Amino acid sequence: MDVRVASLAERPDRLERVLGMADTWPEFVVNDPVGNAHYGRIPTELPEYALFAEDERGEVVAHAYSVPFALAAEGRGSLPARGWDEVLLWAFADLRRGTRPDTVGAISVVVAPHAQGRGLSAVLLKAMRDNARAHGFREVVAPVRPSAKHLEPRTPMTQYAYRVRADGLPQDPWLRVHARAGAVVDSVAPASMTVAAALAEWRRWTGLPFDTEGDIEVPGALTPVRCEPGRGYAVYVEPNVWMRHPL
Repeated sequence: MDVRVASLAERPDRLERVLGMADTWPEFVVNDPVGNAHYGRIPTELPEYALFAEDERGEVVAHAYSVPFALAAEGRGSLPARGWDEVLLWAFADLRRGTRPDTVGAISVVVAPHAQGRGLSAVLLKAMRDNARAHGFREVVAPVRPSAKHLEPRTPMTQYAYRVRADGLPQDPWLRVHARAGAVVDSVAPASMTVAAALAEWRRWTGLPFDTEGDIEVPGALTPVRCEPGRGYAVYVEPNVWMRHPL
């Protein structure tokens, strides 16, 4: 698929189309409270880090968000266990305080359902790397959500993340795209995203009864969701894989 990639800073007229693009996220994922508070700020407050791809008809078929932050700031220095959530919090705290960033965090690459399977995720990942380099950064770090991990929700991420094929590339398809782009696995972020909600919400999101105490396997979840019927809530703590992209 031939596409044109631009940022919303360059093409602010495409904001509505980017925001309106369909995606395939499981509903519980988009109810992470940190994401609810900050993810939607990227296109308007950091438009130079909100990239999108248009096809030959001018339809937005993919977008990629990233955020600059100060990894070397006091009290930081290493990639956080709270992964995706923490990077969003750090980035917008730095923006508010005027702290100079030194690193770019990859937040998402999203491809429209009808355009999947055509290599657009690799195109947008490369564009994200190029964009970070153009802004003077020397590294992109990514709390990666492995695309096939949901098929093995009870396999520890500390095992899954380091599986490789005979050619030495990661077994997981999305980790492999990052590796082909030049990234290396750094570590596991064991609590990259946390979604805690009432059982009624989980039933609405998943269509499952959520009436049994213990770990519940949910379609699209990378690990089981902990259900506590006696307390009326369930908690999902998602691990991601930190990958570092030197530029």
